[in-house]
Amino acid sequence: MMGRAQSHPGQTGGLAGPGAEKTVSLALQGGGAHGAFTWGVLDALLEDGRLAVEAIAGASAGAMNAVVMVEGWLDGGIDGARSALETFWRRASVDGSLSPAQRGLLSRMLGLWSNHAWTDVIAQRFSPYELNPLNINPLRDAIDALIDFDRVRACTDVEIFISATNVWTGKVEIFQRQELTADHVMASACLPTVFQAVEIDGVPYWDGGYMGNPALFPLFYETMTDDILLVQINPLERRQTPRTTREIHNRLNEITFNGNVMRELRAVAFVTRLIEEGKLSPDEYKNVHLHRIDASGVLDDYEASSKSKAEWDFFVQLRDAGRRTAQSWLTANYGAIGVRGTLDLQSALP
Repeated sequence: MMGRAQSHPGQTGGLAGPGAEKTVSLALQGGGAHGAFTWGVLDALLEDGRLAVEAIAGASAGAMNAVVMVEGWLDGGIDGARSALETFWRRASVDGSLSPAQRGLLSRMLGLWSNHAWTDVIAQRFSPYELNPLNINPLRDAIDALIDFDRVRACTDVEIFISATNVWTGKVEIFQRQELTADHVMASACLPTVFQAVEIDGVPYWDGGYMGNPALFPLFYETMTDDILLVQINPLERRQTPRTTREIHNRLNEITFNGNVMRELRAVAFVTRLIEEGKLSPDEYKNVHLHRIDASGVLDDYEASSKSKAEWDFFVQLRDAGRRTAQSWLTANYGAIGVRGTLDLQSALP
């Protein structure tokens, strides 16, 4: 577990601006509209310019942020990446550049599935194959319009790992940069209560958040940098007991979408402890430097159901919160990158 590639201290590579001094891999959680918080984090990191990105692992909205950022980088470096992210979130908003028909469809879908008074009734009586027989997905149109997947697949400056859930086996599937298409991105973001499963080579896939949100293990085995920066948008703790159907549904959603990344963090903590105790060799096992920018204290007041809000003003509000959080994190933790992890795993793990 966590066998290592050779790392080179001080090395910068990947997506790197002229001021890049240190290298990290990014792990981007999914969480619907809350992915706009991650947009803000990425915008602040790009603007700061001191971090190069060797690899990105993402699920759902995190996968979308990843491929959009890389596409923008190919067009215009830092400025291109920042512009592409803003364009994507503008197009994804119901009051953005979607056509009137698309806006109406997206509003009805999101409104229907965020109305928890009807969720159980509808889920028992109708599937997406009945509610949306043509399988229309406005987000697919936004991805198709923005991403040249031929260029993304050919880009060797950065690795991309996108997770989806294999419907047949229940296992996580990792799609890598050199094979990515719009189907892979949409598979990673396919909520089975809203959209039909995305079939790739005859195999159906659902949202990657169920089994890898995001999957960290590709960043252990396939990268040289020891530093992984996790952008976590699903709250770990809520200090109140859910009592209504809506509150219970919301909390189950958050627990489910954090479950697998928490298991991987426990594995990191275990291997790190064995390395520190001299029971494992750091030459053979990667001593991961974990860092985290999370939305705790920022998104705590937003229910899980707000992940289905798609108004531009809401996206901007989350973006600005992500920017502030990332800027504060950089001020406090930049010096530790390449030296040690800044995520206290003992306190972070329940």
